[in-house]
Amino acid sequence: MKKEHRLGVSETNLVERHLKVEKASDEQVCAAVEEIDQLYGIDEVSFDPEQKVFILEYDATRLCFDSLEEVITKHGIEICHDWWSNFKEGYYRFVDKNVHDNYTHKPWSCHKK
Repeated sequence: MKKEHRLGVSETNLVERHLKVEKASDEQVCAAVEEIDQLYGIDEVSFDPEQKVFILEYDATRLCFDSLEEVITKHGIEICHDWWSNFKEGYYRFVDKNVHDNYTHKPWSCHKK
């Protein structure tokens, strides 16, 4: 069964990201989830309170990891900055940029008439 995606989300460019946080109250998390859920290009957003992780699914041609991280920190939520989290964030940024660049790239050919 094929899942229906929200308006502005293409299956081809869909990515899933996990962002671990250190300190966050229930009110802060609810406000951040509510704001992120309204963004064009987001497919799903949720929070796992046991692991303190945001689970973000979005179209990488419409949104980037940095913009979602910005919304989360705007609500006073402290993002985890251990070695593994920093490594994953760098990888997420790299992949998001590649997806966006490939989507906006205009093919070039010397065989044009």
